[in-house]
Amino acid sequence: MTIWYKKRRIYKYTLAHPCVIQLQLHPEQDIATPFISLNRQGQLALAANYAWDGASGPMPDLPSVMRGALAHDALYQLMRDGHLDAQHYRQQADAVLRQLCLADGMNTLLAAWVYFCVRQFGARYAQSDLRAISNSHTPNGIERNINTNEAYRNIPLSK
Repeated sequence: MTIWYKKRRIYKYTLAHPCVIQLQLHPEQDIATPFISLNRQGQLALAANYAWDGASGPMPDLPSVMRGALAHDALYQLMRDGHLDAQHYRQQADAVLRQLCLADGMNTLLAAWVYFCVRQFGARYAQSDLRAISNSHTPNGIERNINTNEAYRNIPLSK
């Protein structure tokens, strides 16, 4: 049997209310997850209780970075979860961060530094964080059911 999991992350912030941010990033199709929606027109909708970690690295959580970090974290989560292709959208997501920081009053030089840092060090955070633990002693029928999203159907009961 294979158990699929993700390690828990430590988040500093949770949205108290839903939030909508207009982006200059347009996916090929609409995306909807329980906490993040992104439509083809570039409207990013985040549900209440969405959690994110603010600015990364040595960057303090300045007011001018918070909205950009929120959108950037959501876009990277969509990449990690396979909803956006990181090869195609990562640079655009990084540009969104810079654009939102500038729109929210960040100094041009600091916004360029933020952009440089995510371009240089952000690639691994766009990769899937899904992990697996396998147990070779589990009957194949159970693993097949889990892999086909039938985890609770047709599982033989022991007597």
